[in-house]
Amino acid sequence: MYVSLKDVAERAGVSFQTASKVLNGNSAVVSAATRERILDAARELGYVPNALARGLVRRDSLTVGILADDFSDVALSRFVVAAQQAIEREGHAALVTTTGPGRQEPLRTLQEHRVSGVLVIAPSLEGDVGIGEYLRGPLPAVTLNHIPGGGVPAVGSDHRQTGVLAAEHLLALGHRAIGTITGPTGRRVVVSRLDGFRATLAASGVELPGHRIHPTGWEARDAAEATHHLLDADPSITAVFVHNDNMAFGVLSALRTRGIPVPARLSIVGCDDAPLAEFAAPPLTTVRVPFEATGARAAALLLARIRGEPTDRKNLLPVELVVRESTAPPA
Repeated sequence: MYVSLKDVAERAGVSFQTASKVLNGNSAVVSAATRERILDAARELGYVPNALARGLVRRDSLTVGILADDFSDVALSRFVVAAQQAIEREGHAALVTTTGPGRQEPLRTLQEHRVSGVLVIAPSLEGDVGIGEYLRGPLPAVTLNHIPGGGVPAVGSDHRQTGVLAAEHLLALGHRAIGTITGPTGRRVVVSRLDGFRATLAASGVELPGHRIHPTGWEARDAAEATHHLLDADPSITAVFVHNDNMAFGVLSALRTRGIPVPARLSIVGCDDAPLAEFAAPPLTTVRVPFEATGARAAALLLARIRGEPTDRKNLLPVELVVRESTAPPA
């Protein structure tokens, strides 16, 4: 049971209105003795202010909505946690609700709780026209993914550059027979990474024919299966760029089953720099995506918009190559 403001007022022997004013920071209306009596009663009862009720009085719910995809995606969960922590450090509450294409319930949940703004971390909504119309409405909004129709400030990484860095690293090692296992082709992040990867190879005169590109799901199991298809189609491949580290773990597993040593026979570059990447066998070379910094930047941008401050429309955070033991010159 929560202790109410009414309970505090009764313990202190004052009216509800007087207790409310004191506990909301307006002590000028009472004597010092009455103020102390109210504060003592609150401490004794363990009273915790009701942020929602206080927000309604101030016409500010003090609650920021986060609209996110399924948390089973580890990468997205890192964005969400970082954003939530940044919002809470500023004294606000974060209401996190999960969504998906065509689902209206999460939006209704945010509306019912009178959130002050919305942060979208939901790549599944990249093609949802309705979410674009909603986010261009009067409520301040920021997104980490593409919004149909634009018009919403965005924070993210330079995904094209992740492909560039992976290609430059493999080319510098001397690889020329290079393949890639991508995420789902409909995702913009996949298109951007593949574009940067392909263009960098082409600039060095290295082709990336269709049989060396294998799109699949984001899971390790999907990538393990894709590895077999890729190598069956072209056994001469000496290096593979994998579009996230979780998938790269599946690739490493598939290569072990085929008796292919990494990196002696085949080099692997991942993407994300997942917490387990440095503990893979061998430790994984990868392109680090700044998940925590991105989530925190997005939260700060949204809070600035809620306060009515001018903000940039697009914020790209840099990515960087982390070289470990899964890459080496071709045999």
